[in-house]
Amino acid sequence: MDETCQHLSYREEGDGKSFDTARAFCTVTESFVQPMRADVCNARYDLDPAADCEFYVDPESEAAEDEDADRGGDGAE
Repeated sequence: MDETCQHLSYREEGDGKSFDTARAFCTVTESFVQPMRADVCNARYDLDPAADCEFYVDPESEAAEDEDADRGGDGAE
């Protein structure tokens, strides 16, 4: 897998600080992530953001949940 997490960005500043080297930032948690977490985000070592990250949110499933909530359903049939 060569895909990176869609919620990963690299920022050279944040939390009132600036950095010489851009750091990995998770847009889901709105926080900088440790290098080991970035390995998951970057799908290194056969890791998969969708399967191995507890913060990963698939926009399609999120939209489906929103539609279900709008209909007042609980997902049960």
